[in-house]
Parts: sequence; C-alpha cells; structure tokens
Amino acid sequence: MQLLDWLVLCGTTLFIIIYGLWKNKQEDEDIATYLRSGHTLSWFTIALSVISTQASAVTFLSVPGQAYTDGMRFVLFYLGMPLAMVFICVFILPVYYRLNIVTAYEFLETKFDAKVRVLIAFFFLIQRSLAAGISLAAPSIVLSVMLGWNFYYTNIIVGSLVVLYTVLGGSDAISQTQKLQMIIILAGMAAAGYLVVHLLPKEIGFVDALRVAGTSGKLNTIDWSFDWDNKYTIWSGLIGGFFLQMAYFGTDQSQVGRYLGGSTITQSRMGLLFNGMFKLPMQFSILLIGALLFVFYQYEQPPISFDKTELQKISKSDYAADFAKVENKYDKAFKERKEASHNLVKSFKENNPTNIEKAEKIFLDKEKQFQELKKEASKIIKKNDKDANTNDANYIFLTFVTNHIPVGMVGLLIAVILFASMSTTASELNALTSTSMVDMYKRLFFNKGSDKHYIWVSKIMTILWGILAIFIAQLSLHLGTLVEVVNMLGSWFYGTILGVFLLAFFSKNLKSNAVFIATLITEILIIAIDFKIFPTVNIAYLWLNVVGSIFVITLSYLFNFLFFLVNKAKK
Repeated sequence: MQLLDWLVLCGTTLFIIIYGLWKNKQEDEDIATYLRSGHTLSWFTIALSVISTQASAVTFLSVPGQAYTDGMRFVLFYLGMPLAMVFICVFILPVYYRLNIVTAYEFLETKFDAKVRVLIAFFFLIQRSLAAGISLAAPSIVLSVMLGWNFYYTNIIVGSLVVLYTVLGGSDAISQTQKLQMIIILAGMAAAGYLVVHLLPKEIGFVDALRVAGTSGKLNTIDWSFDWDNKYTIWSGLIGGFFLQMAYFGTDQSQVGRYLGGSTITQSRMGLLFNGMFKLPMQFSILLIGALLFVFYQYEQPPISFDKTELQKISKSDYAADFAKVENKYDKAFKERKEASHNLVKSFKENNPTNIEKAEKIFLDKEKQFQELKKEASKIIKKNDKDANTNDANYIFLTFVTNHIPVGMVGLLIAVILFASMSTTASELNALTSTSMVDMYKRLFFNKGSDKHYIWVSKIMTILWGILAIFIAQLSLHLGTLVEVVNMLGSWFYGTILGVFLLAFFSKNLKSNAVFIATLITEILIIAIDFKIFPTVNIAYLWLNVVGSIFVITLSYLFNFLFFLVNKAKK
C-alpha cells in the first residue's frame, strides 16, 4: 500500500474507535446496560447495527468470490429473511420486551427450567465462538496478503485490537460504532462496484458485462428444483433460509443483544423490518460485484491461483517445472478465451441470433478449457502439499483491490473489511460474554455480586473469549469459502435451538425433561447427518435448520407422552 492508503486506513480506523467511545462516554451504571445497552437506541442505529453484525468481513471478502466461482445463487440464502423478520416482530420481540431480559436464554427458564436454559446457552456458546474465530480470520487474510505479514501473527494483532475495543466500549459503544462503520462499508462497496465496471475495456458496457456473466451462468439465481442435497434453490432459501434467519435473529444473542437496546419496542421493530427489506438487495449487489469481477478477468488475466502463498510455495518446490508448463498453457488459454469473449460481445451488438449462438458455444468451450487448466494447477499444488488450500475464492476480491484500485481507495476498502470484522467480532464477543455471564456465571455460580463485580468479570470473560476466537482463527485458513463455512457451522445448532424456542413460545404443558432429552438427541442426529454418518442421507446445510426444529418438536412431544404413560402406570 502507498502512504496515502496508510493514512486513510489508520485515520479512518482511529476516528471510528474514538467516535464509539465518545458516544458511550457515560459511566457503566449496571451490568444490564454494559451488556445490552440501556434502551436508548433509535431504529436507524439498530438497523445498521443488526446489518453490520451479520455482514462481517467474511461477507465483503468472501461473497464476491462466491459469485465469481459459483454464480449468484447464494442470494437465495436470504430469501426467507423478510418473513423471518415479520415473525420475530409479531411473536418474539413483545415477549422479550415484556420480560426485560438481557439474554434470549433467560426466557427459556420461565417456560421450562434451568437445565434447558443452560443447555441451549451452551450450544450457542459453542456455535458463536466458532463463528467469531472465522470472522476474525477474514481481516487477517487481508492484511497478510496486502502487507506480506505472517497470517498467524496478524491474527493475534487484529484479535487483540478487537478485544480491547470491545472491553473498553461495552454494548452501547459497539452499536453506536457499527452505525458509522456500516455507512462507510456501504460507500466503499458501492465504489468498488463502480470501479469494476469502469475498468472494463471501453467497448464493454455494463449491459454487455451482464450478458457475458449470464452466458457463463454467473447470474443464475432461480432454481425451482426440490433437491435435499442442493444448497441453493428457491425452496431451500425460502423454507430453510426462513428457519435459519428466524433462529439467527430470534435466538442468537449476538443479534438479540443488538435490538433489545431499542428505546421502545416500535424502534426495535422498525430496525428489524428495515433489515429484512434491505439485506436481500444488499447481498444481491455484493454478489453482482463478484459476477462482474468474473467478466473483468475475461479481459485482465487472473493469476492461476489467487492465493499468493500457495504460488510462492510451488515456485520453490520440486514441482516448479511442471507447474510452469501448466502456466504457459494457461497464458495461451486466457488469450483464446479473451478473444472469444470479445467476439461474444460483438455478436450481442450485431443482434444476430445465429451468430450469438455460435459465439456462445465457442466462448463456453474456451472457458471450460481455461478452468480445466486451473484445476490441473490445483492438483500440482496438492501434490506438493496435501494440506494446501486450493480454494482461492476468499482472495479474488482482495486481489482486485490490491492490483486495480486507485491509491487512497485501497486504504478505504481495506478499512471497510477491517471495520466489518471489528463490528461483527465485537458483537459476537459481547454476546458470548452476555450469555456466559448471565446464563452461566450469575445463574449457576454467583448471583449475589455487585454490578461493579459483574462488569469486571464480564471484561475478563471478553478477554478469554477473544483468546479462544484468536485460536480458532488460526485453524480456519484452509476451511474454504468463509461465508459458507460460517453458515454451515451455524446450521449444526440453529435448528435445534430454534425448535426449543418455538416450543417455549407456543407449547403448553410440556415437561422440561422431555425437551431436554429431545434437544440432546436432536443435536447428535444433526451433526451425524452432516458428517455423513448415515451414508444414504444427504441434506444441504440450509435444510438442517428445518430438520433440527422438526426433530426437537416431535421428539419433545413423544417423550412428554411417554413420561405421561410412565407416571400414569406408576399410579
């Protein structure tokens, strides 16, 4: 990066942190205010805080790469979100406000008992600590690539800064800071989208780029097939996505803690509904940047692997000569594909159906040959190092930013990714602290302490959760496309957790023991399904949220009936 980029990055980051601490300059009056904010937030702050918590650095780093490699069908993941927001506003939010809870899991004890509350809180802690680590890994990838820093040392530095920022600020500072962060993030991504199109060859317009992306299958979003093993279809997005989003926004403390700080229930509702309407077009736009990046790299040769680390390793290995031969073929294939792409655009402008069909066939053949050489290169990388990461989707957008964005803008876009990480990880650490403090420490071990004591212990807990997140981030480099990984991990637990909450909201006369046993069995089954313990059962991760909820509800009623029969027999 140039000096101007460093000035933009450091200046913007410093301003954001000072702004958040200034907005939270009042003293911490009690533990509830520190962990949840004191019912002071407007709907606009809530909306941007909720969006910012979900739209982590993983979103802005990984989603364009997801569209580049797999097309825009990932947008179906968010299809159920508007319905989920309406459901939460009507049925869940009023209960939380009436009970004046700090964490969502407090509510479970009012319906069942302490062991159900603690079990679900424990599941949340596992899931969210894994997600926090993955969220933290994203900016470390950015800085390690941009500056040539060691990824693992970078994790420690970035993680320590986020922990310090979270400990000093508390929940209100996080929410206030996220508002400004999200505005800068959206501006930065809009600028990146403009530059992708602006940097295309002069003869390639925006509509031409869309037609090339469409021919390549990158704009395919609609899939009406009903296939349990297909990750992104209308049905998996609408039904599975509805369950996942309902679980995430309705039961996950990292989100519940954001909107429970609203000054009124109306403000919280407005914030959630705005999020439901805004998130789908936002994700569509970020995915579109990835699809347009695919078109950009039709005319600007992409590296054979976007992961510089793997390229450096192979260049110094015994396979360097073999890899160089593939690279030579790759260079030639790029030129042929570039020519085919130009001819395709030319045929579009001539508007001759016969010529268009012929040009599309040639272009797709050249694209297939080009991608086959990339796969061949990946095989050589794997031969050299069986643990090598050949999924380079997380580096695609970053490579574009590094090589093609004007000086000054690079610093801003790196700041965007860092802000997104700070915002999400801070919310996650705050949620982990809230849950471990309120649902574990205060509920099970020490419930007679002063607010000063609980705030002090909460800060210690934040540091400990931060250390764990850093450790998890160290292991996440080779997991694949981060945006998918974080949602797959969430789907291990969200269905089970949501099922228990649905029972708490809508069931009557269920024994807590029945729910507890059903929850344990369901969680074991869900993880077994995803790990292919049952070879004939193949279910895409979005459907796990539906299956988990149905299992918990069904088994709870089954065990409840069995307990009833046993008790009746004893009498």
